[in-house]
Amino acid sequence: MVCSTGDTDICPPAPAEPGMEPTDDASRLRDEEEAVERVLVSEKSWRPCPKARRRLRGCLEFVQRQLFRVGEDWYFLFVLGVLMAMISFMMDLIVSRLYEAHRWLYQEVGDYLVLKYLSWTMYPVALAAFSTGFSQSITPHSGGSGIPELKTILTGVMLEDYLAIKNFGAKVVGLTCTLACGSTVFLGKVGPFVHLSAMVAAYLGKMRTSVTKEYEDKFKQNEMLVAAQAVGVATVFGAPISGVLFSIEVMSSHFAVRDYWRGFFAATCGAFMFRLLAVFNSEQETIVALFKTDFKIDFPFDLPETFFFIALGGACGVIGCAYLFCQRWLLGYVKDNKLTAKLLATDKPVYTVLVVLLLASITFPPSLGQFMASRLTMKEHLVSLFDNRTWGELARNASPASPGEPRRLWQEWCHPSVPFFGTLAFFLLMKFWMLILATTLPLPAGYFMPIFVYGAAVGRLAGETVAALFPQGINAEGGIRPVIPGGYALAGAAAFSGSVTHSVSTALLVCEATGQLAHALPVTLAVLAANGVAQKWQPSFYAGTIIVKKLPYLPPIRSRHMASYRVLTEEFMNRRVVSLAKAAGFAEVLAALTASGDAEYPVVESAAAPTLVGTVRRAELVAFVQCRGDAGAPLGEKPAGTVGDDCAIEPVMLQLSPWTSLHQAHHLFELLKLQRLFVTRYGELAGAVTRAELRRAIEKLADPK
Repeated sequence: MVCSTGDTDICPPAPAEPGMEPTDDASRLRDEEEAVERVLVSEKSWRPCPKARRRLRGCLEFVQRQLFRVGEDWYFLFVLGVLMAMISFMMDLIVSRLYEAHRWLYQEVGDYLVLKYLSWTMYPVALAAFSTGFSQSITPHSGGSGIPELKTILTGVMLEDYLAIKNFGAKVVGLTCTLACGSTVFLGKVGPFVHLSAMVAAYLGKMRTSVTKEYEDKFKQNEMLVAAQAVGVATVFGAPISGVLFSIEVMSSHFAVRDYWRGFFAATCGAFMFRLLAVFNSEQETIVALFKTDFKIDFPFDLPETFFFIALGGACGVIGCAYLFCQRWLLGYVKDNKLTAKLLATDKPVYTVLVVLLLASITFPPSLGQFMASRLTMKEHLVSLFDNRTWGELARNASPASPGEPRRLWQEWCHPSVPFFGTLAFFLLMKFWMLILATTLPLPAGYFMPIFVYGAAVGRLAGETVAALFPQGINAEGGIRPVIPGGYALAGAAAFSGSVTHSVSTALLVCEATGQLAHALPVTLAVLAANGVAQKWQPSFYAGTIIVKKLPYLPPIRSRHMASYRVLTEEFMNRRVVSLAKAAGFAEVLAALTASGDAEYPVVESAAAPTLVGTVRRAELVAFVQCRGDAGAPLGEKPAGTVGDDCAIEPVMLQLSPWTSLHQAHHLFELLKLQRLFVTRYGELAGAVTRAELRRAIEKLADPK
């Protein structure tokens, strides 16, 4: 039959024979052709000028190739640094306005003591309660600093929602309210800003993959996260070099040198933009250090003073050990106590209100707060403690202030009935347990800045003591060269914060943040002495938090003796590993999937000769079972197909031997960020080692009981 239209491919059906029912195939074909024609017309109407669009797309692709010729990482790292600098500057601006509003409210209520107390306490209580309630209502992962969780993520363990964008908004708002509480709660923003920077880096990484059309693997994501750590520190202190070094020391057990330039570039962009915004806002005339000092650089310290700096570092190490022990104990006690555990589980804002009310009542200026310089902000605390002048000499030569004249910063540490030695000692005594108590609050907050200020107070007390003992200087043969107590404050801030975080880069951080390089050598000596004491007896602040929170983080092998080399893999490996033979069929695969929920399964040659061939993913096995199950084999008949023929078997690139030491296995897991390794004896599968077995072996080594 030939169609009248000349189309021999598609021809309408012939008329039905008499006695047969007519079919509607022709009408159905006509409807389908009309529908296709309508779709084509619609596409043409919504996509006009195809040639122009192709040219425009070609131009955009050409521009993209030219821009990314130097590498797309540069652009995304630049955007990361600039964004975090703008967020940091805007947060500081908002916090300063909120704090000024608190000061104005406290002054405007007059001399009524009850109103003053209420204005002093209720303001931070309301802000802290809102910070806790708002952040916890959006996501429970926004509390704390976020650094312990980031350390865990960088080891290869993915924690859900810690890098989600909703966590970013909750942490920004909550952290702003926390910082606005001022000296009442006495918390900082270094840790949360590292977490915020990591979240921005993760989001930019997704944007990068959508722009470049490339697959983002875990290594590329880690590179962005490593750079984000440095940006977080640099945009708080305006210190790019120490920001990179501090992030490496605190966050990474092993560091790839290829990531070095990424961290420096992003941190430099962030620090430069952060200080540039201060110039644009008329806060500074030019780019200067955040806590600018005015020390003498011609003769900053006498040579015998290095002994006092080393002694100060040792004292900071001892105090740091006590702080770390008490903080970890209190964090565990609050978590295990029935009352506090119930409040933290169901009514976190109530717990925050009770703690902040206690802290605010203690820092109330007419009461104990007058002996703690509680009216100063955290930045004003540092500026006053880093003062190059001697407070004893200033107190002797100071004229009484007029009633309307504002007090100078150093005068906040002086009381008519108590000398500044007493106020400094009382500040250190009270802030020791107040800082520890503040770390239990379930709100976004940083804990580096408080210990930084605390260490500066320790150093100031030591410096003023040395200045009082040697008013003419230690070596007065060449003339009067007085002791500079501010230099001891620098050393104390770096040494105490370094002992708590187990980092040496705080020495450089102090120099960059203050613009003072003359005391670099004694500050470094103090930091080394403090670290030598603290690392011997206590884990770092963030490692202790990981222990209390029981995060899946691989603990370091602290012992320096040979015990970790004598413990072999066969002593702690898991021997009960679910494996599959290459000839395994439907029943064996189904049994393996039911017996274990592993992400991948080892494949051996056969049950009689268990030579390790490779691994197969769980998704592959699930598809294998579903395909055989949907095929519907007859009852009693085994579905066809085997693992070796129908599944993609991936080769095992790295294996352990039963005689591999614990130290070597730990080093491999940390260096390569592994989750599991198979153990083979002469090529045959003998067991497997996961991070859980490795952690138990390390804990058993540290505590043989």
